[in-house]
Amino acid sequence: MASFWLGPVASARGFRVFGFDEIGSTSTEAARAAGAGDAGDVWFAALRQTAGRGRRGRVWETPSGNLAASLLLVPGCDPAAAATLGFVAGIALNRALIAALPAGVVKQGIDGADGAGHRLALKWPNDVLADGAKLAGILLEAHKRPDGSLAVVIGFGVNVVYAPSGLPYPATSLADLGLAASAETLFATLAEEWVVAYELWNGGRNVGAVLAEWRSAAAGIGAEVAVKRDTDVVRGIFENIDESGRLIVRANDNSRIAISAGDVHFGVTATVRA
Repeated sequence: MASFWLGPVASARGFRVFGFDEIGSTSTEAARAAGAGDAGDVWFAALRQTAGRGRRGRVWETPSGNLAASLLLVPGCDPAAAATLGFVAGIALNRALIAALPAGVVKQGIDGADGAGHRLALKWPNDVLADGAKLAGILLEAHKRPDGSLAVVIGFGVNVVYAPSGLPYPATSLADLGLAASAETLFATLAEEWVVAYELWNGGRNVGAVLAEWRSAAAGIGAEVAVKRDTDVVRGIFENIDESGRLIVRANDNSRIAISAGDVHFGVTATVRA
């Protein structure tokens, strides 16, 4: 049985964890718990998923040794504030990757490598990049509890030992980067960093501070971008993330377009078609 554990901060805050060697989907398991009325602050973590999913119903591969972890929360806030929890998750995972890896090996940075070492960057809305390749993804889902209250499931997937091939974008793993780490150790660090980031968020009252930290680690701000939405592609310059977490694109006519959802492509891939 996989040995997932919580550090002293998460344990002191009353978080729980259920660990699995293999599971269909940690997020599905968390959703079931929400439907059964679980009060939240509980993690479901696995070394392998057989039915993992990403955004827009895409398959998320989790072969044995990678990390799949989903957190069930009952945040007690309105849905608009709950939607910003994806940015909380981003900074928590970014902090965890930096903290879990050897000092001097991973540097914080933007858009790929710069000299020796590897660089991490957050890609809007829900990815972590290393040297410009996808290392991890985050999925945010809302559910109703039996009493009608809002539950949020935040799924984290990290390529620890394996990165899938044949994708329309580059992917990498910690092992590909030459870094030895276990899914269990990374999870323990993530659970600790989650508490710090979640308390910074403060029930949605301090979203500005969360977004400021997210921007400081963001990939592509100021660069050419194409955002594929359901029916079109928006092209221009990735100008910023607004206070609601929307991506702001400055188009060629200098108009500014606020985007709530879409697939982001930078640089040469910004020629993506609808």
